[in-house]
Amino acid sequence: MPMWHVHYPRGVYDAADRKAFSARVTELYHGRAGLPRFYVSVAFHEYEPDQFFVGGEPAERFVRIWIDQIAYQNTDPERQRRWMGTLNGWLAAFLTERGLSSEIHVDNTPTDFWTIDGHLPPPVGSADFERWVAENKTSPVGMSTSDHAGA
Repeated sequence: MPMWHVHYPRGVYDAADRKAFSARVTELYHGRAGLPRFYVSVAFHEYEPDQFFVGGEPAERFVRIWIDQIAYQNTDPERQRRWMGTLNGWLAAFLTERGLSSEIHVDNTPTDFWTIDGHLPPPVGSADFERWVAENKTSPVGMSTSDHAGA
């Protein structure tokens, strides 16, 4: 689970932009980090400029991205810097290349209180995890492939 909240001014992103943006984010986690696609959630929150302020002024060209990362914990300072650089590079087409100001922050949320469809997610790299990636859906953890085929 990375859960992204993208706050943006009215008219900045249309439906096609939002779909492309979420596809880009999904590919970042699936293609680069190997997480199941269904782990990735992106919620878009459109606001009127008079509803969001930065420095006491209406935010007419400002995008705020808040990311909760649970499945993939990143605690090494150097990896964190590289990850933020990766995020900014991958999102440039939706932010800087459109002349938008932006702020991105990532919370590394502990996995202790996390379930998907009532299942505790399997450890990254485990057979259950690899099955979730391949099937792009949850299933009971601890089942063998043959058990799962009949479920």
